[in-house]
Formats: sequence, C-alpha cells, structure tokens
Amino acid sequence: MTFDTLGLSPDLLRAVAEEGYRTPTPIQVQAIPLILEGRDLLAAAQTGTGKTAAFVLPIFERLKFHANTSFSPARHPVRALVLAPTRELAMQVDEMARAYGRYVPLRVASVYGGVPIEPQLKDLRAGVEFLAATPGRLLDHVGQRTANLGQVEILVLDEADRMLDMGFIPDIRRILALLPAERQNLLFSATLNDEVRGLSAAFMHHPATVEVVPRNTAAEGVRQIVYPVDRDRKEALLAHLIRRDDMRQVLVFTRTKIAASRLAARLERDGIEAVAIHSDRSQPERIRALENFKSGDVRVLVATDVAARGLDIEELPHVVNFELPSHPNDYIHRIGRTGRAGATGDAISLVSLDEAEYLRGIQRLLRRAIPWTVEDGFVPVRDRENPPRLRPLHGPGGNGRSGGRAPARPRTARASRRA
Repeated sequence: MTFDTLGLSPDLLRAVAEEGYRTPTPIQVQAIPLILEGRDLLAAAQTGTGKTAAFVLPIFERLKFHANTSFSPARHPVRALVLAPTRELAMQVDEMARAYGRYVPLRVASVYGGVPIEPQLKDLRAGVEFLAATPGRLLDHVGQRTANLGQVEILVLDEADRMLDMGFIPDIRRILALLPAERQNLLFSATLNDEVRGLSAAFMHHPATVEVVPRNTAAEGVRQIVYPVDRDRKEALLAHLIRRDDMRQVLVFTRTKIAASRLAARLERDGIEAVAIHSDRSQPERIRALENFKSGDVRVLVATDVAARGLDIEELPHVVNFELPSHPNDYIHRIGRTGRAGATGDAISLVSLDEAEYLRGIQRLLRRAIPWTVEDGFVPVRDRENPPRLRPLHGPGGNGRSGGRAPARPRTARASRRA
C-alpha cells in the first residue's frame, strides 16, 4: 500500500514524498481513513510507528478548505488542537505539522512552558489554525484571552497515558469545557489501559479503536539485554560498555533529575561527552542538549522519563536503563526510542539487587524473561565466589555489538536470584 491510496490530496502527498516516506506504517493505514471519515478514534501505537503523521496528515486534509492567505487574524481561528504532555512532544508535533503541511496555507504554532510567553502571544494574536500545546501553558493563554478555543473542530490527546501519569486530568477537563460540543476527538496512547479507556469515555462519541500491536509488547527490532551489577558499580560499567563497543549515540534513562545530572557529570569526568536533560533545565538548554546529541557532539544524553517524552531521534542505536523505571509500561516506552520504524537497536538494562521487583514487573508485563549476561570484572558481590560460566555469543555480542558475553546456554533474567 502507498500513501496515495489513503485519500490524501496531491499537496500532502508531495510533502510526504519530500520527507522521504513512500509506504505508510500500519497505524497510518488504519487511522488515516477513519479520521478522514470524521470518526472519533481511540488508537494505540508504540513510539516510532508514525502515529504523529497518522493524525497530522488527515487533519490537514480535513481542514484544507479553510486555508486562506488573509492577514486578518479572524480568518485564522484555532480549528485543530493537539494536547501533549511535554514541551518536547508539542515541539515535535509543531515541526511535523509544518513539514507535512508546507503546501497547505494553514498556520501552525505551538505553546508550552519553560520559555518566554511573548513570542507565543505574537503567534496566537496573528491567528493560527493548527495549535499544539501543553495543558498548563494553554490555560495561561486562555486566561490572558490570547487563545480562543470556540471554533475547534478537531481535538487530539497525544500520549494520553502520560497525561494521566502526570496528573493533567483537571487541566484537560477545564480545556474540554472551553471547546465546542460538536467536534472530532482523537486519542493516541502507547497503551489502552483501563484508565485511558475511562478518560476516552468521558468525551468521545462511539470511537473507532485501532491497536496496531499487541498490548504491552516491545518493538521486534529492539535487542534487550540485562547486566546484573552492584549499584555502586553501575557508572563504571556504563562507561566500560560505551568504550568497549565504541557507542556514539546513547540515550540513558534515570528515575530522578538528580541522578541524571550526577551521571552526566561522572561520565564527563571519565572523558565521555555527556549532557543531562530534565525538567529543571531551561528550554533553550534542553534544545541545545538535544541538538548536540543528534549532531554527535555529545555521545550520551541522560534523561528522565518526563524529559524523554516526545524526543524524536532518527535511527537511535542505543538505549540504556541506568535505573529501571518503577512503572513497567515506562520500560516499553523507553526502549521504544530505539528500533523505530523497522530499524534495529539495543536496549541495555543495568540491574542491581534492589531493583529485582521492578524487573519482575517488567517481565510479567512482557510475558517473557529478558536475556542477561554478566560482564567480566563487574560480577555482583553475591556471584563473585561462584561466577556463572560464560562464553562469547555466536554473532553479535550480548548488547548487539562485538565483545559482549553471554552464558553457553541462553539465560534469562530471573529477578529473584540474579538481579
């Protein structure tokens, strides 16, 4: 199947081709026709499956008859509103809308916190049809009467599961009360758990449901591996693995902002270019850190889960869980940053004994155990007297690169005994 079979106009097809895409992804194949029909949609898709384009393209198709080149702000009211949990995700939606809609004269803008509000005020006062926003900053603009939502025709809740996790429901309810009763509603989420379905029931009308992958699964192209290690040796093991395999782009996850900053500083002291990105960093700092990481000037980007939402890094080869997440669903979202759009990637987890329960939860969610290997020189204290017998893997190493080690027979991570 190709994009020209989905009912999109030549202007949009031209922009898609110029972005280098020829074949739509499964979520795009299923979602775009439903959105073009005007249906409410409840959609589950993993990170990297093309879900942003799955709603941006049909929104531009549906709104293109409103397109005009008038200078009057009144001719450019907000008609499509995309709510995102983080500024990074709002920026990504803005960027993709501008790319795919370059030949359709609909105005695009985004509003989010952490940056001066004045440039956003200027954009909104000039008029904008497609608006991506974080809930808090949008309500700031509503309070200043610079954002009027009375003509919204299409509402999108992106990353709805994260919206729930971050406590945005009161803000979302306030925003819903400002919208016209007659509108199209689209909800996209990494998972369609009971909480997400409950949220959808509050404002959606007989939605179609699309799930392009089984619930709670990781992308097929992601090679997962666990390294048991003592907590106080995690930093040294991470530096060792980066040097051993000459890793050049490594996204590392920690649970807290303090841990992210400390780890980035430690890697810098060890001669490995690293930078931390979290909610305490200003937006210009976060943008600069991400640009340096994408360009290769920085080898390691250390992030918390909140900061990592919306990061769009093409062909990211390595994701490392320096600390396992406390919520198993976050593990799937983290490792989904690699192996995107059919590519392959490595997901490495450094697991200490105190994280055993987290590992159990992740494996229960995946419904399978994760392969593990112990790195020479980093055997956990409890295993040092009787270390496991290891031999090199056939083909790529334990983390997908040469030099890794694994047991003679494939082992799986048993949290109760090895983590």
